This record gives sequence, C-alpha cells and structure tokens, in this order.
Amino acid sequence: MNILITGVAGFIGSNFLKFYREKNKNDLIIGVDALTYAGNIINLEKEIENGDIIFYKADIRDRDKVEEIFYKHNVEVVVNFAAESHVDRSIHNPQIFLETNVLGTHTLLEVARKKWCCNGKWDEDKLFLQISTDEVYGSLGPQGYFTEETPLDPHSPYAASKAAADLIVKSYSDTYGMPVNITRCSNNYGPYQFPEKLIPLMIWNALNHKELPIYGDGRQIRDWLHVRDHCEAIELVIKRGKRGEVYNIGGNNEWKNIEIVKKLIKILRQKTGDYGIGEHLIKHVPDRLGHDRRYAIDASKIRKELGWEPKINFEQGINITVEWYLQNIDWVKSVITGEYLEFYNKNYNKK
Repeated sequence: MNILITGVAGFIGSNFLKFYREKNKNDLIIGVDALTYAGNIINLEKEIENGDIIFYKADIRDRDKVEEIFYKHNVEVVVNFAAESHVDRSIHNPQIFLETNVLGTHTLLEVARKKWCCNGKWDEDKLFLQISTDEVYGSLGPQGYFTEETPLDPHSPYAASKAAADLIVKSYSDTYGMPVNITRCSNNYGPYQFPEKLIPLMIWNALNHKELPIYGDGRQIRDWLHVRDHCEAIELVIKRGKRGEVYNIGGNNEWKNIEIVKKLIKILRQKTGDYGIGEHLIKHVPDRLGHDRRYAIDASKIRKELGWEPKINFEQGINITVEWYLQNIDWVKSVITGEYLEFYNKNYNKK
C-alpha cells in the first residue's frame, strides 16, 4: 500500500506515522506537512533518516504539488490530518482555518478523484480518510453522548471549518462514489503535542512556575483519549472500515478541565519534588467565546464493527505523558521558539 499522510509532522500525524510503521513494514509512506508552528520536523527525524517515510514540505492547498506527489508515488490511501486545529486561534483569525481545513481538503479530494476514478469505476483498495473531531457536533448537556447520527452543530470557526470539510468529503462519496471514511475523535493527549493545548501547556507553565490559565469556572467537560489508542482505531478503519461510514472514536473518559489541571499539579510535584508547583498557580480567566460545555463520544459503533477498544487507561496514560514531557524539555523549547524550522532548513531543505 502507498499511503499519504498529510499533517504528518503534527501531534497526531507524527504519532500515527510511528504507530503505523511499527505494524506495516512494507508499505510506502509519503508524508506532507507545511511545517507551520504546530508541525515539527524533529518529530520525524528518525523516520526520515531511516528511510521509513518520504517527506515533502508542502501545503495541501498547493494543487500542483499535491498532484506531483500523487502521481509520482501512485498514492492509494490518503489519511488527512492536515488542519489548523486550535479553537482560540480560529477565533482570532478564522480565514486561515477556512483556507486550510476546507479548501485544502477539497484540493486533496479533487486530485484523488482524478487519479483514482476511471469511467465512474473505483479501485476497491483506494481510500480517502478524513480525520475530524467531536467538536463538529457542538455541545452536550449534562447527559447523553455524541453518536454518528448526531446533527452537526459547530460553535467555533475551527469546528465549523472541520464540519464543512467533513461534508465536502461526504459529498464526494455521495456524488462520485469515492471510497471515503470520516473519523471523529475526542480530545487526544500524549507525546509531541504542541504546548498550546491544555495538558502540555499546563505542564510547561507549572514547571516554570507560571500561571495556569483556566477558562471560566474550569468545569467544562472533555472526553480524553490517548493518542496511541486513536492511532490504532485509525489503522482499523483503513483496513476494515466499511467505506462511506463515519466512526466516532472516544475514550469514555470524562474529566472537568479544572480536575485535569489539579491532577497534573499533583503528578508534577511527585515526579519533580518541586513544591513551587501548586494550585496557587491556577488563574481563572474570562471564558472563551462560544465555549462548549461538554463533549462525550459514543464509540459503540467502532467497538461493534471493528472490535476497537481503548487500551491505555487515563491514570497510566497521563503519567506516561507527563514523564515524556519531563524527559523532552528540549523538544518543548524548540517548538516554542521555532528552532525546529532552523533544523529543517539545515538538514532537509537542500534545494
């Protein structure tokens, strides 16, 4: 199989590359990433040097480049992680989210359609897999769960851009018969996550005795899923998913944001012995505009159809995650300062 992973240098993309390569030694993996602030080439250093991936610094909106990659490597499967993904940034600059998440996805779809379709017939081994988010469903009340049939009701520009991309992918299935799947996951955590997201941000700030900003009362609820469990689910969808279907992927692991922060403080104090890390660092700030109160995923469909279950419980996963950040302080510094771009230019940008 020749598989194209877009957004491969980002958090979930780089974790998926490592997971997929472990289990699929003979597949050709092509990776694309624009290397914006959240895409770190250092995440792929080992895989590039070992020849585990053919990497291109490219933007998925660049149709000529996408076509070149598709035809040069005879791409059979697309796993589209590429996206602007932070809600706060989408509130301040919605346009780039629309351009990348909607128009970029459309560019990939068009190139794939023209490469894969012949006289209305599709090869069975082709797949366009759109990696989406539970945020497209909007917000839940105290009870209930998002299912694959829950109407889309996005509340932020980020969520709206992802919902729009999902609908475009669906339309290519309905209109052209393109073999597609869409996965929608709950909040991921684990290694290589850019420190603007809740868990790595709180770890970094706490280690530096900086304020730990909490939106509103901090009682917003999220369902947390370790990134490796997410990667396993994605691989199952690629290999066994029924084409045209949506699969929700969740950890059945709900936590209030304030509970997560307090838990991180406790773990960090235990691991570092630094009693300057404490709840006194917590600072409640004005709530995010349009902030959804609760997300929770019903993942029974993927459990029943594909046999997927999350394997990493939260206690184990959060401790492993904190330990990874403690052991990779230089990585955090490099992504915060942008030094990874200098690394790319020095080591890989030879042209």
